[in-house]
Amino acid sequence: MEIDEEVPASTSPEEVSDLAPDGQTVVSAVNAAPVQPIQPIVPPVVVPPTIAPIPPPVPRPLAPLPVRPPVLRPPVSQNGEVRMSDSDSDHDDLGPNRTATGSTGEYEVSEESRFIRERQEKAIQELLMKRRAKALAVPTNDMAVRTRLRKLGEPMTLFGEREMERRERLRSIMAKLDAEGQLEKLMRAHEEEEAAASAPKVDAEEEIVQYPFYTEGTKSLLDARVNIAKYSLVRAALRIQRAQRKRDDPDEDVDAEMDWALKQSENLVLDCSEIGDDRPLCGCSFSRDGKLLATSSLSGVGKLWSMPQVKKVSTLKGHTERATDVAFSPVHDHLATASADRTAKLWNTEGSLLRTFEGHLDRLARISFHPSGKYLGTASFDKTWRLWDVDTGEELLLQEGHSRSVYGIAFHHDGSLAASCGLDALARVWDLRTGRSILALEGHVKPVLGISFSPNGYHLATGGEDNTCRVWDLRKKKSLYTIPAHSNLISEVKFEPQEGYFLVTASYDMTAKIWSARDFKPVKTLAGHEAKVTSLDVVGDGRYIATVSHDRTIKLWSSSSNEKEHAMDVD
Repeated sequence: MEIDEEVPASTSPEEVSDLAPDGQTVVSAVNAAPVQPIQPIVPPVVVPPTIAPIPPPVPRPLAPLPVRPPVLRPPVSQNGEVRMSDSDSDHDDLGPNRTATGSTGEYEVSEESRFIRERQEKAIQELLMKRRAKALAVPTNDMAVRTRLRKLGEPMTLFGEREMERRERLRSIMAKLDAEGQLEKLMRAHEEEEAAASAPKVDAEEEIVQYPFYTEGTKSLLDARVNIAKYSLVRAALRIQRAQRKRDDPDEDVDAEMDWALKQSENLVLDCSEIGDDRPLCGCSFSRDGKLLATSSLSGVGKLWSMPQVKKVSTLKGHTERATDVAFSPVHDHLATASADRTAKLWNTEGSLLRTFEGHLDRLARISFHPSGKYLGTASFDKTWRLWDVDTGEELLLQEGHSRSVYGIAFHHDGSLAASCGLDALARVWDLRTGRSILALEGHVKPVLGISFSPNGYHLATGGEDNTCRVWDLRKKKSLYTIPAHSNLISEVKFEPQEGYFLVTASYDMTAKIWSARDFKPVKTLAGHEAKVTSLDVVGDGRYIATVSHDRTIKLWSSSSNEKEHAMDVD
């Protein structure tokens, strides 16, 4: 009974198929009842249901295409072959209603086809016209374009037309004339244009002959250049002769002379200090014999002082603005002063006004006499320097060349050259015999305020606001030495005037310094001023150096006192 409850008597095929899915034999686990051989149960074969095929979609009937009317086209030549097709496509087959190629007489040409054909022909003509136009030579100068348009009978310019548009208009007109076969008209216009262009060339050559590129000077300037040339040739010959004698003569010891001059300058001491004016002093100059000293001040008054006592001799009154510089003539007992009133004046030693030089457009800076004493050079803030005839007061030369104000001017000891410096940080050397600028000395980075030629003939010193003094070699045309001379700007530089054995610089650092001309090493510092040192001068034999300053004092530096003390010690 228990077995009957646990094992069912019969099993359905579905259950058997669930218990033995892969056709395996099922054996009863009950051992109590006798085991009867059981036939294997074969599951029934399940036949999958048949799926009916999906019928393909029935295509909807399309609307009939519109029949295009036949278009009659003329034969068009392509690559040398005549094409007789009248269809729009090269791949259209001849239908049953089409006519074979060549029998186009049965078709009518529509207005649209005729319009398209005309448009194509017009485009082809335009393309050919552009090709012809590109091959034509059209002038590039706008005036020549205008001239040719006028020759062709066309308006020179249209409203709002620019140069390139005008040139393209001329190109199209010329191409149209060329296409129409009117070459004679075009060539005639071209020949007239060439004839008109050749005529001004002759006139231009005549104008060049009549108006040279340089400014023609006066007869007095020509005479001055001739006199300067004659004077400088003699002086240069004497200088070279003296240099050769010093080189070849065994009795001449240049090094010993230089050592003596440097030792004398090293012994310079402050000999005298005198108040020169109520306003700051800005210039000083020794006379040719060293017995007089001239000073200029911001009050516009110049004064003459006797040496070595530094006592006032005379007063030079005549300027309406501050005086900027003073210079003694190297030949006569005359002196010149420059002023901010744009004039320079010539005086005698008694204080009488001899001549006034007027012509500058701005205030004057430095002035200098030519070694011959016949000419005076003035530098001005109008960016020019000028050369004046001392005897007549005539302006001989107005020289431009600086881009900014000209501050300093100096003359070569031979008289052949002039040097100018200015606020453009440039120094220029000019040949007075020809008027040419032969050297432009570039090296300073700030305005150049002082310039001086050495008596040896080939050294030139410049000083400027960059606190340096540069020594230039005129033979090599370059800077020879750069001296970091002062801690402030250099206001004046001067070579010893007899042999050039030493160089003196004045600066706004309240000192003046002496430098050896052999190697440009420092020799002596002249300290004593309480304000900016504006100018200095050296007497002919180098025994005296005078400096003036914004502290209104004149200081005389001398080595004579040391010589006297040395003589007393020997005695």
